[in-house]
Amino acid sequence: MPCRKLAVNGLNIHIEEQGEGPVVLFAHGFPETSYAWRHQVAALAAAGFHAVAPDMRGYGETDSPAEVTRYSTFDLVGDLVGLLDALSCENAIIVGNDWGSTVAWQATLLRPDRFKGVVAIGVPMMDAPPAPPTTFFPQTDDELFYTLYFREPGVAEAELDRNVDATLRKILFSASREAGPRREGDGTPNPFNMVSRNTGLLPTLPTPDVLPRWLSEADLAQYVNSFRRTGFRGALNYYRNLDANWHLQRSLSGLKVEVPALYMVGEQDVGLSMPGMRQIIDAMPDLVPNLKQSLTIPDCGHWAPQEKPHEVSEAIIAFSRSAYFR
Repeated sequence: MPCRKLAVNGLNIHIEEQGEGPVVLFAHGFPETSYAWRHQVAALAAAGFHAVAPDMRGYGETDSPAEVTRYSTFDLVGDLVGLLDALSCENAIIVGNDWGSTVAWQATLLRPDRFKGVVAIGVPMMDAPPAPPTTFFPQTDDELFYTLYFREPGVAEAELDRNVDATLRKILFSASREAGPRREGDGTPNPFNMVSRNTGLLPTLPTPDVLPRWLSEADLAQYVNSFRRTGFRGALNYYRNLDANWHLQRSLSGLKVEVPALYMVGEQDVGLSMPGMRQIIDAMPDLVPNLKQSLTIPDCGHWAPQEKPHEVSEAIIAFSRSAYFR
């Protein structure tokens, strides 16, 4: 895909882009890069859109600030607004998966003048909890929730950086549909669940004998090369701002996402096994009154844009056409 770097907010942001027309901007999740959107960028370009997928701050070929505090959702939304300015683009549809969905929801909440529609995959719009997130994530003497494990600088990256190929092989497989059915509390290996205080995240995750059919060895190598170059610190810094984000976003209390929205989730997404997640999804219209549709993608795990590229691309195209040309 054609690529270039743009100067945005004091950073050099790497983008993959293709096509001409109204802009559709893609925000990837953890642990991914802009490469996660390779199928959608091509499909949206063919459908008459200008598809733009950045490496988010801290990832890939985009700059990675050293300070943890520079990874708040306000910084991340600012990067996307800055990208639109650098592209001389008045507004765009924003599409996110995983962490990118969190950023996409916040982008439309903060700047509905710049983001005229949102597609969120996996992570629903959620109301702010009554206290900082780290105060209610579960932990015991032996285990702690993965977000707490990711929180302490230097700890998780020491494990994840040790063998980048093995790290990505395990995480990408374990959160995919090939790892097995997902039911709340069924014990299926899940990289986004409880982590042993003694052994860390990776030992409990299986190493696949064969990669899932949606992820070739060449695809995996793209991610491995990126994370070998950057390490995981920038990516983990997103999690280290969870409490800071909670404090910042108190100023947004009561706001709703008013732009048109589409939500998608894989039927086997690991997030659905988290207690209360289905109730949060069902309650989303209270926070997103213009939610057009909530789609469950059959036979699909957490990496929907890669696992089910045709279905995801077609849904984004149909939504983007309706949002731009309604």
